[in-house]
Formats: sequence, C-alpha cells, structure tokens
Amino acid sequence: MDHWFTVEALEPDTYAISEYRHWEETHCYLLCGERLALLIDAGLGVSDLRAVTGRLTDLPVLAAVTHVHWDHIGALGQFSSVAVHAAERDWLAGGFPLPLEVVRRNLTRGHCDFPPGFSAAEYRVFQGEPQRILRDGDRLDLGGRAVTVLHTPGHSPGHCCFYEPERGTLYAGDLLYCGCLDAFYPSTDPVQFWQSVRRVRRLAPRRILPGHHRLDLPPDFADRVEAAFSDLASGGKLRRGSGRFSFGGFQIRL
Repeated sequence: MDHWFTVEALEPDTYAISEYRHWEETHCYLLCGERLALLIDAGLGVSDLRAVTGRLTDLPVLAAVTHVHWDHIGALGQFSSVAVHAAERDWLAGGFPLPLEVVRRNLTRGHCDFPPGFSAAEYRVFQGEPQRILRDGDRLDLGGRAVTVLHTPGHSPGHCCFYEPERGTLYAGDLLYCGCLDAFYPSTDPVQFWQSVRRVRRLAPRRILPGHHRLDLPPDFADRVEAAFSDLASGGKLRRGSGRFSFGGFQIRL
C-alpha cells in the first residue's frame, strides 16, 4: 500500500487521489464510466499513481490535465493515453517553460514527507507527445457518463476545467481553490483569469472540486472569487505586478 496518496471516494464511481504529504496538497480525480475512466491531472510524479488507479478500476484510463504545470503532469509517463489542451501541447512535448532546477527547488522547498526511494536529484519533468488534443466544448464520453471540456485560460494559456452537467460538478484545476490563485507569471493573464471565473460561475455548479488544498469548498466560492476579481478591476489593479491581495480564505497574486 502506498501511503503517499490519500484516496477518498466522493461517489461510488468517483475518487479524489490527494498528495497531502506535500506542501502543494495536489488533487487528482478518477472518474469511472462504463467503458472508460478519466483521470483529471497527474500530480507531482513522486510515487506510483498508476498503481493507485489500478486498484480502483480495471477500465482503460485517459489522463487529461487541467494545465501543463509541473505539479499537475508529474505521473503522466505512467499512462499510455494522455490528453492536453491544444494551447499547451508544445509545453508538454518538449517546451516546458521552467528550468528543471527551478522545478526541483519548488518541489523540495519546505518540509515534505517524500515516499521511500524518492530522489530529488533523479526527478524529471514529464515531456511527451499527447495522444489526444482537447478543445473547448469537447465531450468526453466515458460510457454512461459525459464530461465537458471548458477552456478557462488565465492561470495558463491552455488551462481547462472539466464539467459534468448531469451531476453539476466542476473540476476546477487551478482556477478555483482555497489558497493563493496565481496570475503573476509571464504566461498568465489576469483579465482572462477573471473572465474564466465568470464563465464557470454562470454554470452555477453544485460542487466545485479544486486542484489543491481543501476539498470542501464553500458553495458560493466561485461567487466570492469573481467578486474579488471585480473589486481588483474596479480599483485598477487587475494587472500583473500589482501584488498579492487577501480576501478571506483565498488570495490573488498578480
């Protein structure tokens, strides 16, 4: 049994696979249909995620990432079918925008209870060709269960959320979570981030499942984040370099 991961059954056919032993507290989600399982994000890649999904389902797994940042693509090499938005295909296929030494430094900063046998010196960022390119509005048919791809740029050019209309569940990646929402990198766009939050808010999801930290987001969380972005825009601060702003339960870093 791999104690690096915490597995929680959110529904009989849906699991959160979390890395709470790391400061990032990343979440992957396994959605099981009748003929296909969808893995949303692949975490840090410091332990055997494929072994975990293999214990949860015998179905073939499509690993689809919300975006190509190192903390969401780590275990992609453990899966034979990988999907990414078209805007970040090049990042995945060889043009990752951060040097490896920066990634290793981010991975190991602070106290992290890494699993036995893990070596930071041997850690590599996954690079490879995706088997499927995602675009806004794509429908992923898992067999008796359908998931819609929503292109929600801002945190990154190809960031996607995944939405189950029948269940009202939004898998939000790094668009919505309790923590610091980052739009200060050169590859981010604060205005697009705000527009993406407004888009998913209009869906009125009944449940929002984030990419990091606490799973039990308040029902009005998207409303609160949209209001925060609106406040920053009204004050002329919705631009990179403006700073870090706290709103009670989350921050926005521009």
